[in-house]
Amino acid sequence: MDFTDIHPKNFNYQLPKESIAQVPLENRSSSKLLHYQRGSIFNHKFSALPELIKNKSLIVFNDTKVIPARIIFYKSTGACIEIFLIEPVEPSIIMEQVMDCKGSCSWVCLIGNAKKWRNNFVLSIRFNHIELSAKKLSRNRVQFSWSPEKTWSDLLLELGKVPLPPYISRPLNINDEKRYQTVYSKIKGAVAAPTAGLHFTQEVLNELRKKHQLDYLTLHVSAGTFQPIKTNAKDHQMHREQLRITRKNLINLLKNESVIAIGTTSLRSLESLFWYGVKLINGEHDFFISKLYPYQEHISLPTKKMALNAVLKYMDILSLNSLTGHTEIFIFPGYEFKIVNKIVTNFHMPGTTLIMLIAAFCGPDWKRIYEGALKHNYRFLSYGDSSYLEPDLKKCHDMYHSKDEKKTND
Repeated sequence: MDFTDIHPKNFNYQLPKESIAQVPLENRSSSKLLHYQRGSIFNHKFSALPELIKNKSLIVFNDTKVIPARIIFYKSTGACIEIFLIEPVEPSIIMEQVMDCKGSCSWVCLIGNAKKWRNNFVLSIRFNHIELSAKKLSRNRVQFSWSPEKTWSDLLLELGKVPLPPYISRPLNINDEKRYQTVYSKIKGAVAAPTAGLHFTQEVLNELRKKHQLDYLTLHVSAGTFQPIKTNAKDHQMHREQLRITRKNLINLLKNESVIAIGTTSLRSLESLFWYGVKLINGEHDFFISKLYPYQEHISLPTKKMALNAVLKYMDILSLNSLTGHTEIFIFPGYEFKIVNKIVTNFHMPGTTLIMLIAAFCGPDWKRIYEGALKHNYRFLSYGDSSYLEPDLKKCHDMYHSKDEKKTND
């Protein structure tokens, strides 16, 4: 595959600073909703979403819960060291197990002011009779130690801070603890919110349940979602994210042709599930989807039904009700969607992996969608407004490949 066109310069647009939402709306479902339907664009309120989904569908949500992933220490000199948790290493790489551990754990982290914290030097913080120590083991790895009476999850609730995105340029406030979570968040482990879900209220969910089937999987969103791309797709480093799917997810996907992903995290999870089925059919059992695995030369690809049944059969053999794996899948133009037909998603930062995903999903119309949103004063990024995208996926895919073939012939 030719990766030369998959470069951030081809996925840029002008995003005015004033269009970046700094605070959430008082009512979650009062946000705007741009509806893109096979080339046409309409403007609504988010609360209209249940009326806009005409065909009976399976709607898939990401039920991850954001953890207070920012921890701030101060050296005796007064230097501030900010630690941003990225991915657990010990005592387990499984997020749920680490959140329940006691006494010590180590993580891959982003470290602010790292030059002022030398390796093996221990920092400490005390709050409400709780003491947490942090030892820098290497450039991006930190070991934490504390009294074993509390779990790591409890400790973070006491000492950690909500990890708002870097483009929200204001101090944290008490409302962020609630509003930077979806109303259906359940499994602790994300260091960034699956923001497409922030617009849903229990009332909207109840309306959707009347006509559609709702289902939940878990992808613990990493800080890589904010990482800018500085090179082409082939050389860009993707952060891997932990994914948990259930037997119920598979059964529901096998019963439904119309699948709506709530957010790019749900979409990446569902598409990764298809490729895990491909790996199982090929005799590979490791549940890890590398960033370019879908673009490799595959002798033949199974149908959606065959791939999902392969995963279900594997779970049956091992008597499993859920599977935990990792994905760093990178979706950009040229990707052929295997499971998801439609998506509800926010408006994303220019020149990022998420814009590339939208360009893969909607084709060149992604530019019209974003121009229309800016023209109608939509609010962008995490606390911003939403979109419901119903493209002609086959047309988008064929359009890209006909363009690719023309380049090759020329």
